[in-house]
Amino acid sequence: MERRDKINYYLDIAETVAARGTCLRRNFGAIIVKNDEIISTGYVGAPRGRQNCCDLGYCYREKMNVPRGERYELCRSVHAEANAIISAARSDMLGSTLYLVGKEYKTGEYVANANPCAMCKRMIINAGIEKVVVRDSKDEYRITDVFDSWVKIDASMEQIGY
Repeated sequence: MERRDKINYYLDIAETVAARGTCLRRNFGAIIVKNDEIISTGYVGAPRGRQNCCDLGYCYREKMNVPRGERYELCRSVHAEANAIISAARSDMLGSTLYLVGKEYKTGEYVANANPCAMCKRMIINAGIEKVVVRDSKDEYRITDVFDSWVKIDASMEQIGY
């Protein structure tokens, strides 16, 4: 049996974590890795103690026809990246890599052009995470250098015209 490369190995774990997601639109799984050790994991789900969309049987954003990437304040869930960051100490995350996998709830396909939202990017920056790896297909992925792509180039305000 051929041994899986290390990046896809970690992405496979993030994909398994995504299966715990409770969203009726898209489920993401995130793991934070440093020095070949998993520091923390996170998946999409409502805050502790609150009902998840899968428990309610509906997604408010879906009912309102909110497009992907907009109006996250209307979502019940905490994003996978945020949940992984919340579960780790910053000192452990400094210089780490976050692996992210998203799956469409209805089809099970990988989320096309997946990326952390603007708020998650800010949390990733402040957590001291160095790289983000996002899965595009079972064997293909993109690697983002956080400093070069999200700190030096601040595109966070472009969508609102500043």
